[in-house]
Amino acid sequence: MVSWFFRFIFKLKGWKLKTDSIKGINKSITIAAPHTSNWDLPLAKAAFDLMGLPLKFTVKQEWFRFPFKRIMRNLGGIPIDRSPKEPGQPRTSTVEAMANLFKGRDVLHVMVTPEGTRSLRTEWKTGFWYTAKMAGVPILCGYLDYSKKIAGIGKIIYPTDLESDMREIMQYYKDIKGKFPQKFSLDQRYI
Repeated sequence: MVSWFFRFIFKLKGWKLKTDSIKGINKSITIAAPHTSNWDLPLAKAAFDLMGLPLKFTVKQEWFRFPFKRIMRNLGGIPIDRSPKEPGQPRTSTVEAMANLFKGRDVLHVMVTPEGTRSLRTEWKTGFWYTAKMAGVPILCGYLDYSKKIAGIGKIIYPTDLESDMREIMQYYKDIKGKFPQKFSLDQRYI
């Protein structure tokens, strides 16, 4: 029901889908940028559905309790368990916990918002890159360009070197406009 409603809103608002070939890619970390509005999730969900990619995103396992569990699961949420494997051991890092999600799954596309917030941020979180590298999966550059009302995936990056990959990602997103462009910034460290 949720997917149908989001696809309806996507088309009603006049959005179009434009995606480079992603056939044969069954696992990925997918960047969702710019992230400046609450509208980003339903529009991204609709775009992913139209591309045939089951959208997933990670949330703390605490959100998977009553009354939120069903809502989170329907939206595509996957709980992250960072608790220690044995008493007295340190907690698992978020990167390691996310990378572990790819083990034993044939298909998994995890959406991340590296800006970490809908507010202006001049440095992105790079955990998505480390997760992709550790899991051995590509990074898909997903976008919602509000100025053109076009959504899709436009670039595929196989992680090799953080600095050069981040520079390539910043170059890709430099002309894409969020709903509130004043709330979006590229990572200034990699421009």
